[in-house]
Amino acid sequence: MSENYQLALQLLIVGMLSVFFILGIVVTLGKTLIFAVNKFSPEVKPSFIPRVRSLENKKIAVITSVVDLITNGQGVISSIKKI
Repeated sequence: MSENYQLALQLLIVGMLSVFFILGIVVTLGKTLIFAVNKFSPEVKPSFIPRVRSLENKKIAVITSVVDLITNGQGVISSIKKI
């Protein structure tokens, strides 16, 4: 019986070490990829958003931006009414 336990323990250790080694490779490659993309990709400049002075105009600008973002630029606001 002790031979079976020894074989089971050996398989357990070899299996856990191989999983740990492979996960280490995955983490290292992931960090390397993230570093490379952050270093070599072009920097995205934020789009120009004009400053709006009055509160109503700010609300309209926010609603317009949200509709534009959700509909990918295809949505059109026909009217805005306070309920």
